[in-house]
Amino acid sequence: MLFRTLSAAVYGIDADLVDIEVDLTHSRGEADQSSSVTIVGLPDAAVRESRERIRAAMQNCGYFFPFQKTTINLAPADVRKEGASFDLPIALGILGANGDLAEHYSLIHIVCVGELSLDGRVRPIKGALPIAILARDASIRHVVLPEESAREAAVVEGVNVYPVADLRNAVKLIADLRSEIPPPPLKVAAAEMIQRSEQFTIDFREVRGQVSAKRALEVASAGGHNILLIGPPGSGKTMLAKRLPTIMPPLEFEAALELTKIHSVAGLTGRAGLVTERPFRSPHHTISDAGLIGGGSVPRPGEVSLAHQGVLFLDELPEFDRGVLEVLRQPLEDQKVTISRAAMSLTFPAAFMLAAAMNPCPCGFWNDPTRECRCSPLQIQRYIGRISGPLLDRIDIHIDVPAVKFRELAGDVLPETDSSVVIRRRVINARERQLNRLRSERIFSNAAMTPRMIRAHCKIDKSSERMLESAMQRIGLSARAYDRILKVSRTIADLEGNEKITSAHVSEAVGYRSLDRTYWT
Repeated sequence: MLFRTLSAAVYGIDADLVDIEVDLTHSRGEADQSSSVTIVGLPDAAVRESRERIRAAMQNCGYFFPFQKTTINLAPADVRKEGASFDLPIALGILGANGDLAEHYSLIHIVCVGELSLDGRVRPIKGALPIAILARDASIRHVVLPEESAREAAVVEGVNVYPVADLRNAVKLIADLRSEIPPPPLKVAAAEMIQRSEQFTIDFREVRGQVSAKRALEVASAGGHNILLIGPPGSGKTMLAKRLPTIMPPLEFEAALELTKIHSVAGLTGRAGLVTERPFRSPHHTISDAGLIGGGSVPRPGEVSLAHQGVLFLDELPEFDRGVLEVLRQPLEDQKVTISRAAMSLTFPAAFMLAAAMNPCPCGFWNDPTRECRCSPLQIQRYIGRISGPLLDRIDIHIDVPAVKFRELAGDVLPETDSSVVIRRRVINARERQLNRLRSERIFSNAAMTPRMIRAHCKIDKSSERMLESAMQRIGLSARAYDRILKVSRTIADLEGNEKITSAHVSEAVGYRSLDRTYWT
């Protein structure tokens, strides 16, 4: 008897349908029962091993595992199938072919995904959200998922998500879905989840001093600009960077959905469901280029994609391998990463804000008024030279973070104007001005403006031109740095609610380019 079920496989951050066909013949199999089950359709080792898991799960749940020759086809046959998420639909297919699912000939109106334990429990899987989106787009009404994975899929409207705990529960659910009164699907209020996420345990008011650094971070957040913090050890660079997400605009639902897809295929959502807070990723400086941008035989998202819509923080920037830092160029420019392998080529979104921190020299105390620097000019130049000029050009803001003075540490509580809530409100207002201006361009921040957009929206007067020309000659700025100064000037004007860019805005933006390579030679 032939029986069909429907499942899905995740490739990148999207899913494809997999049609599972189970055929039982009337002839007896060999004496070795393990040889009576054949899985075809380019299965990997985990899929081939599923026959033993399914056999034990069915028997421990009280179902009869057939001794007839069983052929299982995973279509399309020319696409490789990976992982253990096909256990549940294959088990249901065997039960259907064996006659245990009464009056059923196929389950092609239901997408089933789940890994089976030997006792029949359904284990969580990765990629539940892309699978639910696939079912919605394919006009498939029902999706059956493990309990731990169902919440993230339930945020998708237009599809009914049903969580199951074990194989018995799944069989009962299949029967109930054919009844006159089907069971209610799992419901998740996505809007309420996003609203509840607007509470942070950290705040900018906790950072003493560093007025200029806070201002630079506000500008960076308002325009989506990359930023580099330079200062001695213990000056608060990491503390400042960790508070960046608290002043960034809240995620909209579609952005949260895309971010959750990335975290879902990486297995990082858990029971939380929708990812509603902007991520803050801080990889160690020993990370490889594959760990940073993604990789593997079947490519998986790296740190730049996991930081999508959030912050990628690289502490001790010169300690990263230079080759690893160079791979950041493409995602910083294109806001996406394309990974090509022999079997496939996948693209992951990577629209992140880069925040980096470094010491001014190897010992960390160059230009410090209280500590003596032990580094020679050549050592300092070599230290800074670990960061390539093209990468520095892609960082819009370089800001010094000096050591905090005792009076600032022991002072009174900071005013309310320094809190994350107040700063975030100013950032949101600035972003709204950018959205109104750039709506027709389909971009969402000043940092994403192209040269054509810069010429249209970042016009400056003659005095500002002369100031910028003098700065370029004195510091030796590149053409890319020139464009970045104009972008930052536009953001500073937006924070002040000014439609015109003044010389004061340009002067502040030029002050954020202190680490260009010619400055150190």
